[in-house]
Amino acid sequence: MTTTVPDSERRARIAVRHGIAPAHRLPDACAAVEAMTVLHATEPATVHLSLQARVDGLDVAGVDRELYETRALVKQLAMRRTLFVFPRDLLPAAWGAPTARVLATERKRFAMELERHGIATDGPAWIAAARDSALDALRASPAGLTGQELRAAVPLLTAPEVAEAGTAWVSSQLLTHLGVRVDVVRGVNTQHWRLSRPRWTLLADWLGAVPDALGEAEAYAVLVDRWLRTFGPGTEADVVWWLGATKGAVRRALADAGAVAVALESGAPAWVAADDPILSGARTETEPWAALLPVLDPTTMGWKERDFYLGAHREQIFDRNGNGGTTAWWDGRVVGCWTQDDDGTVAVRPLVDLPAEARAALTVEAARLTTWLAGTRVGTVYPSPAMRAEEGDLPYPVVRA
Repeated sequence: MTTTVPDSERRARIAVRHGIAPAHRLPDACAAVEAMTVLHATEPATVHLSLQARVDGLDVAGVDRELYETRALVKQLAMRRTLFVFPRDLLPAAWGAPTARVLATERKRFAMELERHGIATDGPAWIAAARDSALDALRASPAGLTGQELRAAVPLLTAPEVAEAGTAWVSSQLLTHLGVRVDVVRGVNTQHWRLSRPRWTLLADWLGAVPDALGEAEAYAVLVDRWLRTFGPGTEADVVWWLGATKGAVRRALADAGAVAVALESGAPAWVAADDPILSGARTETEPWAALLPVLDPTTMGWKERDFYLGAHREQIFDRNGNGGTTAWWDGRVVGCWTQDDDGTVAVRPLVDLPAEARAALTVEAARLTTWLAGTRVGTVYPSPAMRAEEGDLPYPVVRA
């Protein structure tokens, strides 16, 4: 008989597995990333705020230490051409499948754009020559170079035709290419934690010993197994979307990972890891909990099919391109978003009529986040409709720290 997983169990798992319920926060930054498989890093602030939500007592310096000193956490472009923070042990899987998939499409597109703009008659040859020049410059600078410094060091990037097309754009595409080739990595950030201006560094200089990439099939199986342990149960559509892979690749990976079929409350087929406790009848128990998560948090972005925690709020919480804004959670459901006042105070914007217990718990979380931010205001290029709304147009009173 197929095990059926109630939506209430899926919501309880978010509290415990994702470490966002106050009673289930995680001990450190590395444990939090491991729990989530990866963190979204498209916006630099997301990394710090996702970890703040999951780890008590973690400050900016503590996050930066794992990113730039111990280097246990590494930024890598991978699934869906998105930048993520990976635990170091998962990099070979990233390189072997999703990053390699991005490389194939990016290299072709970059070469075509170079030819279209008249920068090169042979796009692939131009890319190869620019790569060699960039790597030579980086070998001479083990501490890494900023994008601006690298532009000055690569003669091809100073050509008039490059300037006409946009030097910053061309150099950015070259750096993306080097990153998905796994030549370079985003090293030390030279700006505030809310901003990104890394010193691009040779991967071998950053990591020391560089492990080999896994083969494609093994890489996908490893990533799917980790996804199931973070987000399972999930549907095939969820995994296809999250991986940015084909249905065929996902079906093979589910089989290779030994995933077990279950049913969701709706009756839809889904998958869990082979040793998931749900298969033996275990259930996750939690007390009601509140959490505030940042733009593009991995919990908000973990599934394609989100109704079990998002309800009717998709259009208020996600923009038209599918980017999730800030979220306020009560007992496993998204119940609103949060913004900041001019002085940095966190303000929760409910989208439902919350009970007093929920408002009190969200007030505590707003105060915790306000204290952590210490007056720093965090902007975003992905504000949701709920975040952009005028306060006077909101359906329910704002909850402030």
